[in-house]
Amino acid sequence: MKITNIQVRLRNEDKLKGFVNVTFDDCFVVRGCKIIQGSKGYFVSMPSQKQEDGSHRDIAHPINARMRESLEDSILKAYVAELRSHGMIHPTQAAGSSSVHAAVHQ
Repeated sequence: MKITNIQVRLRNEDKLKGFVNVTFDDCFVVRGCKIIQGSKGYFVSMPSQKQEDGSHRDIAHPINARMRESLEDSILKAYVAELRSHGMIHPTQAAGSSSVHAAVHQ
């Protein structure tokens, strides 16, 4: 399965930094992922639905660590590229998921 498109809509809220739609193989889309700035850095939250008990449950998510890491890395790279396109970070800053925090806080 290949990621063929990632759309990022920036937000500048306390923790929520963007909404993301990811298309796979030009034929399947997952809408409603979120880019979150947590206490230990940036991460991707998958789309979820609120349960009757008030908790949230993912409605679409990777089922293994390798896919989660690949998806999160691709989304965070797209996030950095979107920030660059709006002049919000320096154009030469690295775009890997491990450097996102540094990229937006230079």
